Amino acid sequence: MHRVFLLAALLPFTGMAQEPIHVKVNLVNVAFAALDARGGLVSGLTRDDVEITDDTVPQHVAFFSRNADLPLTLGLVVDQSGSQEHFYKKHKRDLEEFLREVLGPRDKAFLVCFGNHIRLASDYTNDGAQLLDALLNFKSSNRYSELGPKEERDLGTAFYDSIYYSVTEKLAGQNGRRALIVFSDGEDNSSSHDMMTAIETAQAEDVLVFSVRYTQKEHGKLTARNQYGVRVMERFAHETGGADFDAAAIDPRVYFREIGEELRSSYELAYYPTNPLKDGTFHKIAIHSKKDGIKIRTKTGYFAR
Repeated sequence: MHRVFLLAALLPFTGMAQEPIHVKVNLVNVAFAALDARGGLVSGLTRDDVEITDDTVPQHVAFFSRNADLPLTLGLVVDQSGSQEHFYKKHKRDLEEFLREVLGPRDKAFLVCFGNHIRLASDYTNDGAQLLDALLNFKSSNRYSELGPKEERDLGTAFYDSIYYSVTEKLAGQNGRRALIVFSDGEDNSSSHDMMTAIETAQAEDVLVFSVRYTQKEHGKLTARNQYGVRVMERFAHETGGADFDAAAIDPRVYFREIGEELRSSYELAYYPTNPLKDGTFHKIAIHSKKDGIKIRTKTGYFAR
């Protein structure tokens, strides 16, 4: 994230107002999780235990912290398109489990339901019952406010737009650890934004994407379209520093607990890149632990804009 600081010029008094001096400073903020060989979260790392590179060039860590029990600012994004009709009851049960395991009194979350339109089913609240009730009573209609401009969409699933507008219209500028929890199969056929634009937007706002995947198989096997959706959801999680879960293979109590623990106990660091040019290019970030057996999970980079 780029931050701009305004410094006033402190000059000897001349009786005339002085023009302010504008100094632009590129500070890149990166949140990351440290995992051991079994996938458990690692606590106790210090600034000296990690190293970061920007386009393979080592960077000096200017700020480093680990905050336990951070307040969370979350977007719950639930696919209501035709391909998910079979999973509506499971969405409800799993969302209920998520709210029980993760949402605390200092947290807040909003609920978006989407098919070929992205509708705000519930605005920010820390009331899990209100969010669950909003999902149970959701009907695709114009009585809900819509995220993004009104678009003419011929087909039924605007997956990429649901992420793009959840970030730009709801999470951008919010405080706390920010993340999207996306319940879907990852298949898209009516978005105005492409996959990489949605990913880039989440990266720019330091929003983690956690993908919870529900896939309707044909005769017990993944179709080519299913496989595409699987890779899409894996890609969003990988590129933003989140994680991907198959709802059919893992107990939701396990992966929601993992999501909650990771969000509340992630590390954060920041650095001033040695290449400060805002030339629109993608900068690849890599963080490595100097301790053996520790894997770092973080976003893959950012665009210098």
